[in-house]
Amino acid sequence: MSSTAAIPGPAKPADDGVAGPKAADVMPTLGRARAFTSRIDMRSHEDPGVRAALRRGVCKDLDAVPFMHRFVASWLTDEQARDRDVQRAYYTVASLIAAQRRDQYAAAEKDDQAGGPEEDATDSSGLAAAERNRPRSLGHAFADGVLKGGQGSGLRETSAETRLNLLTRQSVDGLHRHLPGAVRQLRDRDVEIDWAQLLVDLCQWRRRSATIKRIWLQDYHRSLQKDGERRARDHDDRQGDGTDDTDSTNA
Repeated sequence: MSSTAAIPGPAKPADDGVAGPKAADVMPTLGRARAFTSRIDMRSHEDPGVRAALRRGVCKDLDAVPFMHRFVASWLTDEQARDRDVQRAYYTVASLIAAQRRDQYAAAEKDDQAGGPEEDATDSSGLAAAERNRPRSLGHAFADGVLKGGQGSGLRETSAETRLNLLTRQSVDGLHRHLPGAVRQLRDRDVEIDWAQLLVDLCQWRRRSATIKRIWLQDYHRSLQKDGERRARDHDDRQGDGTDDTDSTNA
């Protein structure tokens, strides 16, 4: 009597029964990200040694920044410390914050405002406090850079859009490689960057890059469109009031 050998089923991976960390366990909340970036900002502003140590990490690999660990590592949970993308995001954002000019730190702005006349809760860029605390993507930042063009210090629209599109086409490695140059381009023109939102986006890039890219590009184009509509309304209002700039010039 012949017997038929049993056909084995597909082999299971050796770690099939071991669950990896869930995304919810490694991704920082926006509140936690704000606490981290605010702390890095304050330490960089107050202590030249901290500032020098952190800014040396720009464009460096995680294994090449031993001088940064004492300021960043304690902010990582056990799960985050096992996720290289999340670690890298924290270290990259910390180095970019430290690489700003000293007068650009949020802590420096608070020092300048302390003891002065009470103002309408606006910062140097004209953003109200409530508006500034809303999450703002890198797309918003590039749009702000273009809108500064009217002040003679902004980005050309073609340059901003080209740079933003380049960033959205990057892998994780490519994004970290190109981000310092893009941030420097914005900060050289005193464009505000939401460091906390950038940190969250970097942490999620591998998992949600398609969504983040869409949000960046949508925010960029919608911000420019809204500004164009506002300018058109202002122009119409001036014409209706008989205070059009052209009329006053020719008067």
